[in-house]
Amino acid sequence: MTGPSLSTTSMSPTTRQVWTRTRGLLLALVILVAAGITMAAMRSGDEHGRLDPRSADQYGSRAVAELLKDRGVTTRVVTTLDEATTAAGPDTTLLITAPDLLTDHQQRILRNATATSGGRTVLLSAGPASIGTLAPGVRAEVPAPVAARTPQCSLPAARTAGNADLGGERYTTDTPGADNCYPSDGPATLLRIDGFDNGDTVLLGSPDILYNHRLDKHGNASLALQLLGSRPDLVWYLPSLSDDSASASEGGTGGDSESDSNFLDLIPAGWLWGTLQLALAAALAAIWRARRLGPLVTERLPVAIRASESTEGRARLYRNVNARDRAAGALRSATRTRLAPLLGVPPVDAHSPETLLAAISTHLPTGDRDLTALLFGPAPSDDTALIHLADQLDALEREVRTS
Repeated sequence: MTGPSLSTTSMSPTTRQVWTRTRGLLLALVILVAAGITMAAMRSGDEHGRLDPRSADQYGSRAVAELLKDRGVTTRVVTTLDEATTAAGPDTTLLITAPDLLTDHQQRILRNATATSGGRTVLLSAGPASIGTLAPGVRAEVPAPVAARTPQCSLPAARTAGNADLGGERYTTDTPGADNCYPSDGPATLLRIDGFDNGDTVLLGSPDILYNHRLDKHGNASLALQLLGSRPDLVWYLPSLSDDSASASEGGTGGDSESDSNFLDLIPAGWLWGTLQLALAAALAAIWRARRLGPLVTERLPVAIRASESTEGRARLYRNVNARDRAAGALRSATRTRLAPLLGVPPVDAHSPETLLAAISTHLPTGDRDLTALLFGPAPSDDTALIHLADQLDALEREVRTS
């Protein structure tokens, strides 16, 4: 009857103990959430209108749109694939700001619409995810940092602009008549390929020349105006995840699998690397926490502690780590040590099953009791079994003392 009472009073953690153990984790979580909100708020203004010709943010493109307007070029923003393909034509420059965000299905539709339109198609930062469909015959190499580069090609727009801030994706092609401009260690960061009926495709490795805060650097403005102003109409395509064509499937089958397969493509590479780094940091922190104290060392206590307090403290430690095997082992070992002198067994044989069990059998009738399991058995499966084991050990010791 005393076993359950001791369990709830000495081993159960109090509210204060729970708070003490968890307050550090809660504080760290609050700091992380606050830091995330602060960083998001600080960056939201800069990133809100990224490559949007209506945005005056530093990463917006309103400045180049105004300059094009002064030259008689009309700029129209579209966010759906249907609007983009409908607008394609010989008098139109179609600028695609994020080709890699388009699904394979969207890329094929867009390619079919622009390949024979006779207009110009400009792809910004097109990588391996889209270049094979939107620019057949072009290969993407390892990206390079954005820097001021020289044209080193015969493209009139590049020669007129001179140095410009280019980098990012790098391209190579075997297509005849292609203009390989602003190279970085060989591959071009601006590539122009001839198309059908005086049309062409221009690939820009990075969009930096279109940003408001970079437009006045080097020949960025001149290059942007010539690339985007060669036709009277400019269609500025900002792909949107809400576009119905992003989830459309061919022939009514396979839509879900295609959408799922492209979901990871929508996650920026930085987030994937960040997740990997966080996982590695968590693993290292776990190893550090597990090894920081080193091996256990026994030492004498500097002050005398009541036996009940020591027992209660050790019980709480065992409870915290669910060490029922260690607790049961301590109970059995202490019982065997106390039984040995009562049975006339030498201390060195107190933990020998053959010697100790034989001595008990000569003093007590064993009956149906399994003394081997009681004194040398496996660890209890739960707390209730542990308490029952303690009661049985106490009963055995009392019985030996009174025999």
